[in-house]
Amino acid sequence: MGVGGDFKVTRSKKEVVAAALPLQEHWLPLSNLDLLLPPVDFCVFFCYKKPATDNSINSNSFTFGSMVSVLKKALAQALVSYYAFAGEIVQNSIGEPELLCNNRGVDFIEAYADVDLQELNLYNPDESIEGKLVTKKKDGVLAVQATELKCGGLVVSCTLDHRIADAYSANMFLVSWAEMALCRPLSHLPCFRRSLLNPRRPGFHDPSLDSMYVPISTLPPPKESEDVLISRIYYVTADELSKLQALCSVNGHQRTKLESFSAFLWKMVAETIDDSDNKKICKMGIVVDGRTRLSEDSGEKFSSLMSTYFGNVLSIPFGERIVGELKDNSLSWVADAIHDYLEAAVNKEHFLGLIDWVEAHRPEPSLAKIYCSGTEYGPSFVVSSGQRFPVSKVDFGWGKPFFGSYHFPWGGDSGYVMPMPNPTQNGDWIVYMHLLKKQLEVIETLAAKVFRPLTFAYLA
Repeated sequence: MGVGGDFKVTRSKKEVVAAALPLQEHWLPLSNLDLLLPPVDFCVFFCYKKPATDNSINSNSFTFGSMVSVLKKALAQALVSYYAFAGEIVQNSIGEPELLCNNRGVDFIEAYADVDLQELNLYNPDESIEGKLVTKKKDGVLAVQATELKCGGLVVSCTLDHRIADAYSANMFLVSWAEMALCRPLSHLPCFRRSLLNPRRPGFHDPSLDSMYVPISTLPPPKESEDVLISRIYYVTADELSKLQALCSVNGHQRTKLESFSAFLWKMVAETIDDSDNKKICKMGIVVDGRTRLSEDSGEKFSSLMSTYFGNVLSIPFGERIVGELKDNSLSWVADAIHDYLEAAVNKEHFLGLIDWVEAHRPEPSLAKIYCSGTEYGPSFVVSSGQRFPVSKVDFGWGKPFFGSYHFPWGGDSGYVMPMPNPTQNGDWIVYMHLLKKQLEVIETLAAKVFRPLTFAYLA
């Protein structure tokens, strides 16, 4: 991976792909949980090797042009069911965003990158991916870029408006898009029934939500920092994950791999703070999906609808501990702290209360407090599990992706971390990390055995 980001990308064509069938124009309101998201985009990208050919397949079957044709046709078909991605966001009469489902379509860009797949510096996506293999979304809700590589490989990337879809929704769409390309029936039809997330009458929320979410107007102006947030991708082996889990699972308490990994990372981030600042507060949040939580004791029909609900059903509970405590205490102590603050959020009442909390503050926009809490009081970051990232299922007909990842420099002043499964599904993790440059430098020094800079050799 020697060339880093020193290669040229030429965007040759841009067109708009609309749904294959006409759709009646209508409005789709954002749910209260959608309204907690700021106007930020997230990206996913998939790398494919040059398709193999044999005597039974015409060697021209997998030209860049033919693959792009498959992608566009399947996208148009998928947008019939996932029509939200073909719309655009506008403000309603009270200033809140709403989705106009007008089939304006998806911007689809074709490009060529003068680089071989094995030369891509995936460890440093700021150089190799950002602004090159993923496109900035200018209009609509979704933008796609298909990039031909010098070796004949292909990179397919999507830039999505987070206010419309969370990772769970995006995963459903990606799998459906691939199923359309293979002429298969959709395994999941998205549910857009916003009434599933209606507030209660009267509403009620636990006072703890007031410390987790805040109206934007109450936030202090952002402060400039000498350090900058950068993105890196690491490889973490299943063996190292098992060791961390064993260290965290003591006294009869079994901790998950995500809890154990997050505990280790929390300690590492604390280690980046000088001993003279040991009294600072270090915050860590974990993204929780509420679909199964809201389905608790709600009946089979509700659970079925929530399992394919399209939109945001997320909460970001977080804990805060003194830096010195995180440094001095055992890994299992940190894991216990994570488990304790998560317990309050992994239940139905938490999400019902959050829906009611937003209703009580509308139309003033609000957001998760930890999104903007990387201040002089101490570092903060969020961990989001991408274990459902369907890399192996995004096969458009020329083979499974060689590699896939999220790319989410999310714009907040807190860090963001997304662990994903290795495409080979061998238990190893691919970990996207968006943290301060100093934090990553210290982590790479202190935890080199755990966080290994991603190289082509790990994926070959």
